[in-house]
Amino acid sequence: MERPFLKELYGKIEQAKGAIEKKQIFIFDPEVIAADAIELEYEVSKLNKILSRILKEIKPKDYAGTRPPQKSYENKIKGFELFAFRWMSKTFGCESYLKFSIKQDSVYLVSLHQDRSNKGE
Repeated sequence: MERPFLKELYGKIEQAKGAIEKKQIFIFDPEVIAADAIELEYEVSKLNKILSRILKEIKPKDYAGTRPPQKSYENKIKGFELFAFRWMSKTFGCESYLKFSIKQDSVYLVSLHQDRSNKGE
């Protein structure tokens, strides 16, 4: 099995939780996150609270990214690894997808939406 290993994924989830607690969150593409928030029926103004809740739902076994993790090509997080998770969310009541990157003590939210893997994504 290639990395990320379960222990590493657990650490990334914990790092993300810590960043959210400290309000060290950056939204990569606000328009996309806002559109997906409408679909998931939450207010973007409550994003910190939502992320805090869903990060408690996600487990390392829910990792849905590549092995090894894909690296971002976007300027703000260029070269940083992307961590994607797919899980059945109790918060949203549907199969959901979250992708983020950790840079220093901050979390960069790339995607948060209903899972589209069965819809040709």
